[in-house]
Amino acid sequence: MRRISTGSPFERTMGYSRAVVKGDWCFVSGVTGYDYATMEMPEDVAAQAANCFATIARVLGEAGFAMADIVRVQYTLTDAALVDRVVPVLGAELGEIRPAATMVIAGLIRPEMRIEIEVTAFRG
Repeated sequence: MRRISTGSPFERTMGYSRAVVKGDWCFVSGVTGYDYATMEMPEDVAAQAANCFATIARVLGEAGFAMADIVRVQYTLTDAALVDRVVPVLGAELGEIRPAATMVIAGLIRPEMRIEIEVTAFRG
């Protein structure tokens, strides 16, 4: 088993890995819209979603996976009114991959967070 970190302070303080690789599987923890290099969060939910996918792609690449290996995705949005604003980003990133998906409306741990995206990838 291999653990991958983005260096986010949340990983250490909350006790989790950004991703865990087990054989041909990669489980990527929920990613929010921070730019982890600067720890800045855009206000716009579409920009947050784009940051989420940039982090996911980077983590999958480090783990030896590609975006095309994503088989499962869960989106958590803080408000159903945000869905229409993120749909273009979701379609641009995963429209051709078409993993099994779930979308949930729920609160997130910080008020600036509007979306969190979790994926599972399989190469086999």
